[in-house]
Amino acid sequence: MKRLIILLFTLALSIACKNLKTENKDSIVKYRKTKTVDTVDIYFGFEVKDPYRWLEDDQSKETETWVKIQNAFTSHYLKQIPYRNDIKERLSKIWNYEKIGMPFIAGKYTYFPKNNGLQNHDVIYRKLNDTETEVFLDPNTFSIDGTTSLGGLSFSKDGSLLAYSISEGGSDWRKILVMQTETKEFIGDTITEVKFGNISWYKNEGFYYSSYDKPNGSELSAKTDQHKVYYHKLGTSQKEDALIYGGTPEEKHRYLYASVTEDNRYLIITPRVSTSGNKLFVKDLSIENSKFIPVLNHTDSDSYIIDNVGSKLFIVTNLNTPNKKIVWVDASNPTPEHWVDVIPETEFVLNPSKGSGYFFADYMVDAISKVKQYDYQGHLIKEIQLPGSGTADGFSGKAKDDALYYSFTNYNTPSNIYKFNPKTGETALYWKPKIDFKSEDYESNQVFYTSKDGTKIPMMITHKKGLKLNGKNPTILYGYGGFNISLTPAFSIANAVWMELGGVLAIPNLRGGGEYGSKWHDAGTQLKKQHVFDDFIAAAEYLIAHNYTASNYLALRGGSNGGLLVGAVITQRPDLAKVALPAVGVLDMLRYHTFTSGAGWAYDYGTAEDSKDMFDYLKNYSPVHNVKKGVEYPATLITTGDHDDRVVPAHSFKFAAELQSKQTGNNPTLIRIETDAGHGAGTPVSKTIEQYADIFGFTLYNMGFKELPNKIKI
Repeated sequence: MKRLIILLFTLALSIACKNLKTENKDSIVKYRKTKTVDTVDIYFGFEVKDPYRWLEDDQSKETETWVKIQNAFTSHYLKQIPYRNDIKERLSKIWNYEKIGMPFIAGKYTYFPKNNGLQNHDVIYRKLNDTETEVFLDPNTFSIDGTTSLGGLSFSKDGSLLAYSISEGGSDWRKILVMQTETKEFIGDTITEVKFGNISWYKNEGFYYSSYDKPNGSELSAKTDQHKVYYHKLGTSQKEDALIYGGTPEEKHRYLYASVTEDNRYLIITPRVSTSGNKLFVKDLSIENSKFIPVLNHTDSDSYIIDNVGSKLFIVTNLNTPNKKIVWVDASNPTPEHWVDVIPETEFVLNPSKGSGYFFADYMVDAISKVKQYDYQGHLIKEIQLPGSGTADGFSGKAKDDALYYSFTNYNTPSNIYKFNPKTGETALYWKPKIDFKSEDYESNQVFYTSKDGTKIPMMITHKKGLKLNGKNPTILYGYGGFNISLTPAFSIANAVWMELGGVLAIPNLRGGGEYGSKWHDAGTQLKKQHVFDDFIAAAEYLIAHNYTASNYLALRGGSNGGLLVGAVITQRPDLAKVALPAVGVLDMLRYHTFTSGAGWAYDYGTAEDSKDMFDYLKNYSPVHNVKKGVEYPATLITTGDHDDRVVPAHSFKFAAELQSKQTGNNPTLIRIETDAGHGAGTPVSKTIEQYADIFGFTLYNMGFKELPNKIKI
């Protein structure tokens, strides 16, 4: 009977794919009509229709059916692309090499993540001194289909215990499990329904973690805005966990992060109401019943304690210093008037780490790493000689560590790992990948172009050497531009295949990011958000003007806030590119803050309730609200996950429905909804490969390529 039901459902979907209809007779591609409803919201006396509001209900059978029909139609379209499987095979082949992550020491063992090639998830290995390695924790055993992934690891102070979190189906809601590291046996202290925050141990006695109360309605979309910090004492049940902070109206914040200093002396809390700006409190755990002492009781900066030596606290801050600095202060009087500079602010953005009793100041110089080593008195020890121009990451460890590790990469160089001796300054190559990709055949160049208001924007352009600037090169322009996030050079297997295919990869450092500090970030927020879109449009125009590509060979790509970027740009400039690839995008700017923890993004976006000016501004660029009838938009492949509880998939659902109902011309509008997947983290390698094969196949096919523009090795 079950088999009959499946067959009938499959037949129904097949018929739906062949008989999709739309109200727009000018559209060549015929879609299944998405039902509309008469929902209207009132903002400052202005009516806004929301005809696809019903798609926000992720628990309804109607939404589930809509998802299945859309996926069936998208799959039917993608199957006609003649070289889609060739791309998938090449992705699988190049992906199939051993990958190793940064080693770290916990207790008497050195741990490191490793992937043999096509494993869905990295495996955690360990070794004792230079003895043979062993598998310590294998996330590939968590579920048969790979949809349960490892979230985070936290070892107790002596390394004898491990608490780690897992995500099921890509959700941000996690479960914490605890095990003895020597025997690998679980001790039964399982914590459930944990979301955001980190796990931080106090000695070997217990750990701090953060979560929200379970929301009413859907866990995937219901609003969560009061984070709470708990302490779990080993050997007790979760219901006995002590509420440490966040339980009162005065302590209400959307995000709370708790950590214990390396010496177990201080508990640090960083309350946030948004993704930018935090308060900072410390509690002396060596004093029984001690109170939280405010270091900063406002959210005018991003500040955190990087380390302490006794009562001397070292703080990284951008308070009145947009490019950040390190200061020290005594915990007895920790407020800003007592701060003393250790590493002062410079013209470049500081991203420091600490290890072996030193600070390592990683400066971004036009988004390129430059690393200097300092002692805790602020004296310069040396500048670290990096292997080239790109991104260095690491130089982190405990105070007693004799050696530290760092990685180095750029857009055409896979990440190599180096072992560094902080005392002597000696660097040795620790691991180099054996990948079927010839980095020396490719080049990556930084250019600067002018945005609409005259601002100079840097952009990295990477491609195969000898590229002909004939305006016919398939090009992906990738952008983000938000939340103080910096796009620094990093190798991607998928991007490597794109370049093998003859493609150009262009990545600009848009305003809204953190490449030039908090001023650069603020220049792309709220009533200045249009700067980000203008920067992206100007990047496309630069590529076209310099004959890298033309509109017919250009694809716009971005995810999350970058999905908003792509959606806004194609509704403002539908003529700019041939293909649009918005992934897990924030696309309904009038309602984003009503889902999960979306209200925390208001620093970057503002909300429709803030003021009439803010409402007008948001409505004027919100992708869902700016799709117009009779316009030919680029060929669009929207991607999302049905378990994305950060940027709920309703954003993508509603945008797809709007485009399908109003698109004219030959360009298809499709939505690809990954099942049992979330915002991206923890996605199995197998699903990732399939997704990129679809994205690249769709892109080239809609640029008019009947066969691959460049032969690839399969």
